[in-house]
Amino acid sequence: MKAIALATNVLLRGGVVAYPTEGVFGLGCLPDDLLAVRRVVDIKRRDAAKGLILIAADARQFDGWIVLPPGTSLPDPDPLLPVTWIVPPGPGVSPLLRGRHATIAVRITTNPTAKALCEAAESPLVSTSANLTGRPTARNRLVLRRRFGAVVDYIVPGDCGPAAGPSEIRDFASGRVLRPRTA
Repeated sequence: MKAIALATNVLLRGGVVAYPTEGVFGLGCLPDDLLAVRRVVDIKRRDAAKGLILIAADARQFDGWIVLPPGTSLPDPDPLLPVTWIVPPGPGVSPLLRGRHATIAVRITTNPTAKALCEAAESPLVSTSANLTGRPTARNRLVLRRRFGAVVDYIVPGDCGPAAGPSEIRDFASGRVLRPRTA
């Protein structure tokens, strides 16, 4: 897919892209490019202490980024109920990704466009909802283009779905729901 190749090239050059995820459009970059991560935080006007989410095509892409207890693994993702897991970070994971937390938020994506982007980049991606902090999230391409077209390097074509909104957030160790799914 030409759009995925274009977006991957932008990411590998340190760029920021907007792309569809399971429930909303996201803003993202490669997580090991801290200048790009800082740019995502600035574009969103997000408090860096809050931290960011990483998405991946599969659990293997989180190798080095997270450390799970022996004998455990991230559950298989449910396309209709995406879950972001709060887990221990790998050594050296930047506070810019974790924020003020001793943990990091991760999700295995089921959106075909986001998954293809992670696969093509051979990396997890920073993924934060495409909105200015405190404002509604972009759920269609027209709104996305109007709000972010001038500040991101590429908007990846595709549709959000199949979920109806942002992911639920759960603590991996306890299973406790920290943010219920919203529609």
